[in-house]
Amino acid sequence: MIDIHFRPTTLEDISFVVAAEKHTENRLFVTSQSEEEHREYIADPNVSHWIIEKASDSAPVGYVILVGVEKGTVIEFRRIVIAEKGLGIGTAALRWIKHFAFEQCNAHRLWLDVVTHNERARALYKSQGFVEEGILRECVQTDSGWNSYALMSMLAHEYTPSST
Repeated sequence: MIDIHFRPTTLEDISFVVAAEKHTENRLFVTSQSEEEHREYIADPNVSHWIIEKASDSAPVGYVILVGVEKGTVIEFRRIVIAEKGLGIGTAALRWIKHFAFEQCNAHRLWLDVVTHNERARALYKSQGFVEEGILRECVQTDSGWNSYALMSMLAHEYTPSST
C-alpha cells in the first residue's frame, strides 16, 4: 500500500481536481464540477476540501470533499476521486476520512451516496464498516440514462480506531 498524506486544497490545485474528475476511469462515477464550484467549496468553512498526495514526493493522487464539518455532528462524505487506482490509496484515504470525521470533528454520523454501478467503491465502503441504508432509485439523469444511488453511513459508535 502506498504511503499518503493530506493537505487542504488550494486554488492552484483546481486544475488537477477538475482533470481527475474528467479522467476516463472516474467520469462514469463522478459528476464533474466547474472550477468555480471547487473555488466555492474551498472558500466555504463548512466544507473540507483535501488533496491526497504521495508521501514520497508530494505528487497529488486524488482529492476528498467533506461537507458539514463546521457543526461536525453529521458529515457528508461528498466525494473522493483517486487518480491512480489499484495502489491502496482509496482504502488509506477512507481510513483517514473516518479518523478525521469521528476523532477530529467528533461527528455522530458520516454518510455518502454512491452510484450503484460503482461496485468497486461500494465494496470498499462496506469493507470499511459503512452500512448500506437503501437505494435512491433512478434519481439522477445523465447522458447515458438514469442512475440510482446507494445511501451508506457509519455512526460514531460503529467506528473504532482499530477498525481503521
